[in-house]
Amino acid sequence: MTDTPAPFPAARFRRMRARPELRRLMREHTLTVDDLIWPIFVMEGENDAYDIPSMPGIQRLTIDRAVRAAEMAAGLGIPVICLFPYVDPARKTELCEEAWDENNLSNRATRAIKAAVPGIAIMTDVALDPYNINGHDGIVRDGIIVNDETVEALVRMTVAQAAAGADIIGPSDMMDGRIAAMRAGLEGAGFQNTTILSYAAKFASSFYGPFRDAVGASGALKGDKKTYQMDPGNTDEALRLVARDLAEGADMVMVKPGMPYLDVCRRVKERFAVPTYAYQVSGEYAMLQAAIGNGWLDGEKVMMESLLGFKRAGCDGILTYFAPEAAKRLNAGWR
Repeated sequence: MTDTPAPFPAARFRRMRARPELRRLMREHTLTVDDLIWPIFVMEGENDAYDIPSMPGIQRLTIDRAVRAAEMAAGLGIPVICLFPYVDPARKTELCEEAWDENNLSNRATRAIKAAVPGIAIMTDVALDPYNINGHDGIVRDGIIVNDETVEALVRMTVAQAAAGADIIGPSDMMDGRIAAMRAGLEGAGFQNTTILSYAAKFASSFYGPFRDAVGASGALKGDKKTYQMDPGNTDEALRLVARDLAEGADMVMVKPGMPYLDVCRRVKERFAVPTYAYQVSGEYAMLQAAIGNGWLDGEKVMMESLLGFKRAGCDGILTYFAPEAAKRLNAGWR
């Protein structure tokens, strides 16, 4: 095999680009509805929705409306939705006890959706920031995010979510040792088939701002998250974290954010050959929507091109706020 093509005119690369049928025939990477996970924000109330200003087109939904959104997603063929709660600030505490309450917002939403739409899988988020009066993913003691005490809380949160019916647990906290502890907690509670999609390589990124608006963590956050989320300059460390999480019992791994870290996605997939995902985070979505809204970019084309980029980088799937719109176009035969 040689990397050197035949000389021109024997080799004319444009031959295979001349017709759409030929372009489809030789396409190396494709996007399908099966590749999509749709993040949904839930809030208290009834038959209501709240527009998130920094994420055009995205809303917080009351549980009844989240059920309808799940029905719509299932109808489009989207296999998984991921729930993120907007917690009443009055229920946030130093110890985050609301996080593992069996009747908290996330768990009630999970039960309602599972009852109404059994044909869609539910992923839940495991981190304390929605419940933390300090806005951090872990418990804060004297200004320090404490690791081991946080892990104990996360295990309780994990088991409560599994009991509510979550199919996929998504630890996004970045504490050390949490995957092993969560896996042991799930096994001990009889949830052997609950899967873990670990946010194994989650970077201390500036692209999370609109998400923090959506879950109400922006105003609460004291300081930053650099002592537990990854330095954006590191990729070898990302591989070590993925290796650790897999050794501790993660079934799948994620890189977050997505588009600025496609190199990490590629390295993870090539090194480990395991189910690998990326999160096209709120800031990525917001900046594309801003350009689309101003008429600077073609919305459909850049949405689909951005998602295809994840597949080309080696991802098996993408968490994206574009999921419903992308699914509609894929179902309509987008090429």
